[in-house]
Amino acid sequence: MSPPQDPEDEQGGGDPPRDLRSVLVTSVLNLEPLDEDLFRGTHYWVPSTQRLFGGQIVGQALVAAAKSVSEDVHVHSLHCYFVRTGDPKVPVLYQVERTRTGASFSVRFVKAVQHGRPIFICQASFQKAQPSPMQHQFSMPAVPPPEELLNHKALIDQCLRDPKLQKYQVGLNRIAAQEVPIEIKLVNPTTPCKLKKMEPKQMFWVRARGHIGEGDMKMHCCVAAYISDFAFLGTAILPHRWQYKVDFMVSLDHSMWFHAPFRADHWMLYECESPWAGKRDSQEPTASQHRTATLMAAPGAWFTGGCGVRTGSWLCPVPRRA
Repeated sequence: MSPPQDPEDEQGGGDPPRDLRSVLVTSVLNLEPLDEDLFRGTHYWVPSTQRLFGGQIVGQALVAAAKSVSEDVHVHSLHCYFVRTGDPKVPVLYQVERTRTGASFSVRFVKAVQHGRPIFICQASFQKAQPSPMQHQFSMPAVPPPEELLNHKALIDQCLRDPKLQKYQVGLNRIAAQEVPIEIKLVNPTTPCKLKKMEPKQMFWVRARGHIGEGDMKMHCCVAAYISDFAFLGTAILPHRWQYKVDFMVSLDHSMWFHAPFRADHWMLYECESPWAGKRDSQEPTASQHRTATLMAAPGAWFTGGCGVRTGSWLCPVPRRA
């Protein structure tokens, strides 16, 4: 992949200065080449579970795969399996296998390794851009624009001032202290005391912190892959948090389809829904769309701005009664 171009416009929404590079590009998704088709990735943000964030592994694996294809092909889908827990104390090695390089389509297999064993495997498909006379998509949900919504920090500050939520103060302060490299604005924010009334569905605006610019479309896809795994687990347990305390929950597999060009440093509407849960796993489709209401990718997020991405994941919770 080519490096991102110099910034010429402000980030979508106009908040950060133009010269702020996104930490997702400069650190999280900036892999170290060790040999041909062999890369090493480091960690930026580790969740409170002290396990590697699944989105980081997906994003870094896609970066590794994209480095093995030519500039004129772009990712259109990836299918992943998490096979072992990631260790945040050591780097991850990414081994790329060039399964097929064709005139129009190319396929890459990526294996993420720690302690000599695979923790994650991924198959990514790339193709040359080809216009199609057949075009259609779902309609984007009608939601308030991100400029009218509070950001994550403002919501937490609001909750901390509520005397009814004092018992959640330690947890809220812990969340506020996390340096997550993405910005989130919930469409229908809730408080901990309302969780038992919620359906397994949520929508929020999201974008990478800092500036990425037009740059390489592959990098925007890698950033979207990082973001895509952010809300699956929390959405699936929304109807059950009042009844069960979930001690352990992980993603088992994860898929994405990229439909149209987009910018991951502009606001994207992420629609996440869990239609089914049972037998110790849960299905989680999502869609994202940019504000111009074009579906960019699929299983579950709408990225506004002229593109679409879909993502999907199977989750494995291990609950016990509260």
